[in-house]
Amino acid sequence: MSDDVMDPVTSVLKSGFLTEGPQVEKFERALKDYIGVENLLTINSATSGLTLALRLLIEEDEKAEWPGFDKENDIVLTPALTCFATNASILANNCNIKWIDTDNTSANVSVKDISTKLNRHTKVVYIVHWGGYPVDLNALKNLQDLHYQKYGYRFMIVEDCAHAFGATYDGKMLGNHGNICVYSFQAIKHLTAGDGGAIILPNERLYQRCKLLRWFGIDRNQRNYNRKDLRMEHDIMEWGYKFHMNDINATIGLYNLPHIAELIRKNRQNNTFLRKELSEVEDITLLEQSENRETAAWLFTMRVKRKSEFIEKLKSNGIATSQVHNRNDLNTCVFQYQCELPNIDELEQDMICIPVGWWLSKDDLEYIVTTIKSGW
Repeated sequence: MSDDVMDPVTSVLKSGFLTEGPQVEKFERALKDYIGVENLLTINSATSGLTLALRLLIEEDEKAEWPGFDKENDIVLTPALTCFATNASILANNCNIKWIDTDNTSANVSVKDISTKLNRHTKVVYIVHWGGYPVDLNALKNLQDLHYQKYGYRFMIVEDCAHAFGATYDGKMLGNHGNICVYSFQAIKHLTAGDGGAIILPNERLYQRCKLLRWFGIDRNQRNYNRKDLRMEHDIMEWGYKFHMNDINATIGLYNLPHIAELIRKNRQNNTFLRKELSEVEDITLLEQSENRETAAWLFTMRVKRKSEFIEKLKSNGIATSQVHNRNDLNTCVFQYQCELPNIDELEQDMICIPVGWWLSKDDLEYIVTTIKSGW
């Protein structure tokens, strides 16, 4: 938390205006300027944004050159390795899932696996930028073009950027590559608003629909026109949700945002230090880091032999380690979608994350490295 956030939050609490109001508008403007986009809306969680994203696409019209979405037969390709929030949003829309295997050089989705699973029933692909390291978006764009040549439309991409605030691909922050993107401002993210998120839309039409759907389908701009009773609502054309952000969270986000560039710089610096120090350690394999992608370094993921012994060694020395997220495909609620995922079967045997956050001192980092180099 920024040291100067307490007084502004107290002012909001005493203002009598706690829900979506002027602070939300200010936070949205600040985020648009920081990321370099215009079609951005704040929301109460990234999960809400991911749910909205699919709802928008399912009910897209012919203006998008969209063939329509048949919930009975059409599918959403989605990562098996992610926070379950990614896939809960698909289930909330009553859509069918087909799992994407991992690319074991990055822990991201395997673009090759996506290419083998595309067919005329593939309408939407969800991806996650694991640990803040971007997926190969150019390779996905090429698949979209091939899909258009074969089936007459491009599948849509939803980027789950929950780990990746500040990450760049080809020199541009995520959210600038033509897809729907959803960020998280939950408590432990680089940029926290206490809770909340943001959704970035690729065009004005989806932006305007999303603006309505995040607040029941009510057009807030029309409430004050031609009405004697301002509490009464206009005709709701398309029902929506209570997914908007409030002024309390927006104020926290506003006062944390000015510090975010320095926090990400520190995370990247720590990431660079760990990569250098651990690159030649026996029984450790580091993940890829391409020159056209700048990681947000939210996680430092690597592969280690004798994973359970490694975890025990670091734990006994006061160093937190974790895989962070379980594979989603083994959960009972998605049992019907199970399929063979050989890459993730292999990756789960040896993937692990160690501390990389901005709060680590030089002594902390050297202690972590020394502990690992002493063996396990």
